Amino acid sequence: MTALKRLLAAGTVIALGAGAVAPALAAGQVTFVSQGGAYQEAQTKAILDPAAKELGITINQDSAPDAWPSIKTQGETGKPIWDVVDTPPANCVRGGKAGLIETLDFSKIPNAQSMPDAYKTPYSVAYEFYSSVLAYNKANLGDKIPQTWADFWNVKEFPGTRALRNHPHVTLEAALLADGVPRDKLYPLDVDRAFKKLEEIKPNVTVWWTSGGQSAQLLADGEVDMAMVWNGRASAVIKDVPDIAFTFNDGFLQNTQLCILKNAPNLETATTFLNTAVSPELQANLPMEIDYGPGNPAAFDTGKIPAERAAELPSSPENAAKQTLISDEWWASPEGEAAEQRWLKFIQ
Repeated sequence: MTALKRLLAAGTVIALGAGAVAPALAAGQVTFVSQGGAYQEAQTKAILDPAAKELGITINQDSAPDAWPSIKTQGETGKPIWDVVDTPPANCVRGGKAGLIETLDFSKIPNAQSMPDAYKTPYSVAYEFYSSVLAYNKANLGDKIPQTWADFWNVKEFPGTRALRNHPHVTLEAALLADGVPRDKLYPLDVDRAFKKLEEIKPNVTVWWTSGGQSAQLLADGEVDMAMVWNGRASAVIKDVPDIAFTFNDGFLQNTQLCILKNAPNLETATTFLNTAVSPELQANLPMEIDYGPGNPAAFDTGKIPAERAAELPSSPENAAKQTLISDEWWASPEGEAAEQRWLKFIQ
């Protein structure tokens, strides 16, 4: 059996070229888009293949690390070739308000109805969770271990080299927490106050990283002593460098969500697939393949996620309680877009 035939038998076609039109492989099909790499491989095994089998449909896959340009282009044509996209919720909200993303009929998505309101928008529903966390090198820092962003900003009490993400999302929030803003009072962001606090730490930031791989390498190589990183990247480094650790304290809980393009070619099947993809049973599979938490909290009640594994996941109830849920609604607003533009001037 050829590789293609094996994929067809499994109900999944992987890695269509960007913008390619999927062939009609089955009576029921959807084109699903995610970010590629190990993450897309994990969700294929945990969610996509089981969903294809359960529904008896073909899931054609495409990859787009930044889906927004294609969402915009396809939506403006009125004849998109994608159906369902796994993307940051700000893209779903921005696209929904611009008439590029479908408004969801939640009566047809019962698996999403019991999810917290903060985990969905009128256009999308949470699919998986990750966190931006404070990671550090225990060997280099001794007993001066930072546990909050106030510690990270305190260069006198917590000396060492530092790295932050070269992006305003989460970085502005960290600056405000460091300046004493309570977690439940972050939004709407006080942008002026955040940038003022960032100017304070800027001379002490060795690297402003631009990719998850870079942030992990900075820690692994000992180039920085503490850094903002994604929890999955930190966990991967810890396996090779035991002196690296991180805390969910003061972390930022983030997610990607599923949304459907306006006038999707397979709208009815796409809605059915979306409902299945966020079912507790399939959602509980994902953490067994990769260090991301399920988007549907009911996955933790299935009995499929061991307690010790749940303790490692960003969206487990215990860890989520220590963190701030990022407001993508705010980042999709004109104020958020203005903050993104201001960031470009700050980082220069």
